Amino acid sequence: MEEIEKDPYKAFLSEIKEKIHKAQYEAMRQVNTTLLTLYWEIGKGIVEKQQAHGWGKSIVETLSKDLQNEFPGVQGYSPDNLWRMRKFFLHYQSNAKLAPMVQEISWSHNIIIMEKCKDDQEREFYIQMSKKYGWSKNVLIHHVEGKSYEKFLLNQTNFDKAVPEKYRHQAKLAVKDEYNFDFLEVTEEHNEKELETAIMKNMRGFLMEMGGDFAFIGNQYRLHVGDEDFYIDLLLYHRKLKSLVAIELKTGKFKPEYAGKMNFYLSVLDDTA
Repeated sequence: MEEIEKDPYKAFLSEIKEKIHKAQYEAMRQVNTTLLTLYWEIGKGIVEKQQAHGWGKSIVETLSKDLQNEFPGVQGYSPDNLWRMRKFFLHYQSNAKLAPMVQEISWSHNIIIMEKCKDDQEREFYIQMSKKYGWSKNVLIHHVEGKSYEKFLLNQTNFDKAVPEKYRHQAKLAVKDEYNFDFLEVTEEHNEKELETAIMKNMRGFLMEMGGDFAFIGNQYRLHVGDEDFYIDLLLYHRKLKSLVAIELKTGKFKPEYAGKMNFYLSVLDDTA
């Protein structure tokens, strides 16, 4: 039997495994899209028949019973779920932006977002986050109940005044109000230098917590202004916004001069980038 070279075979095996995972994901995505299209059509049918024939709530109970008799053992046709299908259609029928997006997350995710979110902007936020980060149902519930939308989007920045309108919404999505850097494992009495060192050692985790769309440019990034050099603690790049993001590391309470220093850095970056 011919001996197979180890390194080329490992590369070949890795390539095949990646293709299989991709095919499995595409198959699951197609199944999900087909199911959501079906639920959309059922919800639409209920609404249209109620409007055309003046049918009341009893149509849902009757339809549920007949569907469960016709398709025994198939889940999804309970009265409660048929009401959700009707609500699903009514929520998104006139929203050209969200209607295609809802097909990219699961039915269980859609139920949570429909029933717990107050408006379309909040729904869009959780749809995008669920898709982008692959949130499980429980993780989504945790974020909704923890009011992540309010923390991330409402009154946390001056973007409405400082950022051009075409970038404003993306900028708000890019910035969180709270970050969890427990994985850095710094001591409780750490200083700025210790914090920077811990971040540099855990850069991958740091960038993931920042949001996933950031790339690392450098630490102690030098700005030469006149005859002086200034240094930005961390400089990142946001791929979607196509913007530089300067980070100044401080411990302790905020001081007004911090804002002045940051504004200076940003002005220099604007002039030189």
